[in-house]
Amino acid sequence: MTADSSKSTPITYSPAATGATWSALGKSLVWAEEFDAPIEWGAKWVGDRTSAYRYANHNPDDNKLDWLDPGCVTVSGGVATFTATPAAHTLESGLQAWRTGLLTTEYTAEGFQVRTGDCAEIRLRLPSGNGAWPALWTWKDGGNEVDTFEYHPDNPHLLELSNHVNDACTYYTDAHAVVPGRWVTIASHYGEHCVDWYVDGRRVFRDGTGVGGDWSAYLILNLSLCAGAYHPAPSAPGPVTFAVGHLRVYR
Repeated sequence: MTADSSKSTPITYSPAATGATWSALGKSLVWAEEFDAPIEWGAKWVGDRTSAYRYANHNPDDNKLDWLDPGCVTVSGGVATFTATPAAHTLESGLQAWRTGLLTTEYTAEGFQVRTGDCAEIRLRLPSGNGAWPALWTWKDGGNEVDTFEYHPDNPHLLELSNHVNDACTYYTDAHAVVPGRWVTIASHYGEHCVDWYVDGRRVFRDGTGVGGDWSAYLILNLSLCAGAYHPAPSAPGPVTFAVGHLRVYR
């Protein structure tokens, strides 16, 4: 896969029927990770812990097999690859853990947070292996979660789009844009009264609930592994992978 295939030209978002774009609404790029240089561990990203996991570096909850290892995220040619393999650890659930990658802005020197009015955009290549559970989401103070996307290859054309701040969600199906092995751009606009989701620049869901006026949260980008209760667990020793071309935030 060449570096060019992971990138996309700037997408015009049309959150209103008038066709107003982010530029017309005064939006500008305020933070970005293009994965065109080594990961700035500690400064921009942390990969060995998150407050979203009960044990910080691993998580038997939520039907997950995750055991975090920063070495499971590598960068080459403008692409970050998340790789998961079986770990030599047993979770509190009694299941074998999988070493996997997570990037969060929590605990970093920079401490970047998205806030009400921001738009987060990710360019990614969807995985195909059983057990893969990639996601871009937010977290702070035990909640403040909005999922730009969650994906499970056993539903190969479906994205889960969720607002857990003011409960709203949808299952978005698209047999053309949402395909294992294909690059796709997904974005979410964290509005006070409505969160909007976009796939390849087209709005696909408005939740009508929003995040409120004073919401803020850290970003989490990760590859979880399913334990098998709701989606199939990994069916082979691995590896399970997914790739990301960029993550950008507009304000």
